[in-house]
Amino acid sequence: MNKQLIAAGLALTVAICPVAAQETNCPAGGTPQANAVRDACLQGVDVFQLIAPQLGLALAGGNATLGQGGSLGGLGHFTVGVRGNVFRGDLPQVTQFPTPRVAGGSGQQLPSKSQFVGLPVLDAAVGLFKGIPLPLTNILGVDLLVNAMYVPSIGSTGDNVEIRPQTNIKLGFGGRVGLVQESLLTPGIGVTYIVRDLPTTDIIGNSSSVTLNVNDASVKTSAWRVVANKNFIVFGLALGAGQDHYDESSNISGSVQGIPVVGGGSFNNVALAQKLTRTNVFGDLSFNIPLLKFIVEVGQVTGGTISLTNSFSSGKPDDSRLYGSLGLRFGL
Repeated sequence: MNKQLIAAGLALTVAICPVAAQETNCPAGGTPQANAVRDACLQGVDVFQLIAPQLGLALAGGNATLGQGGSLGGLGHFTVGVRGNVFRGDLPQVTQFPTPRVAGGSGQQLPSKSQFVGLPVLDAAVGLFKGIPLPLTNILGVDLLVNAMYVPSIGSTGDNVEIRPQTNIKLGFGGRVGLVQESLLTPGIGVTYIVRDLPTTDIIGNSSSVTLNVNDASVKTSAWRVVANKNFIVFGLALGAGQDHYDESSNISGSVQGIPVVGGGSFNNVALAQKLTRTNVFGDLSFNIPLLKFIVEVGQVTGGTISLTNSFSSGKPDDSRLYGSLGLRFGL
């Protein structure tokens, strides 16, 4: 697997970081050896702070069911679809990081690069309740939402990264309440809520002077949306907005080695946690084929404040981000 895919895999499977730079969780400095260990620890914390909101975006995307607003219409109605959420992310170039500093300091710019990254997701929705009938439409219909994501196990590579999820497949669940079911004359309007988690994952990363271990990475996301859609025979439109909530926790350990004068040192069990909320707006354009829809989605996430000890050359973790999704959906 090439360097770009490894970097994308790391960015999409690890996001273990605090909202603010948790300097007090890293070992104290003072001596040259202690300063180098502390600097390496803070670099590791900032790497995961950069990655965290990108992970949330890759998981959540925009619409819970691409091209859909209101409920499906009760029992006997369902959809199954596959999508890819893609955006231009900022990936840290860990193997190019400077040697940890022995004299201490307030922070420095770490190398990173802009890279298109994405995550494939399988979505499904099942109608449970048709709703209360009104002239021309139904209200308060209910759907069950399910999605699945796959995280590969990746052994040591030329980029010196290993990814070890406890399980490779993780399911997410949610629901939709159709405020108004789409009909010939009325749009579909619905509210969705869905929870998506990554498998608990361990990651090992190495550079020439630093080894980082991310242990028991737990990454959870939840998202709510309000969506309206209308189909016009050969195409359809949907507009929506909502919020994404990210909740991550883990601990990191690591070591530095081969630094002149200092030699090496290590840090252990640095606990990290994050809670972050971002606003999400999006629009879908669907092309209708009998039983199938091809959907293009464009959206943007904004909001949240994340502080770093260091900075990154290609961007900030709390930057707003445009994203796109391509999907194919089958339904009855």
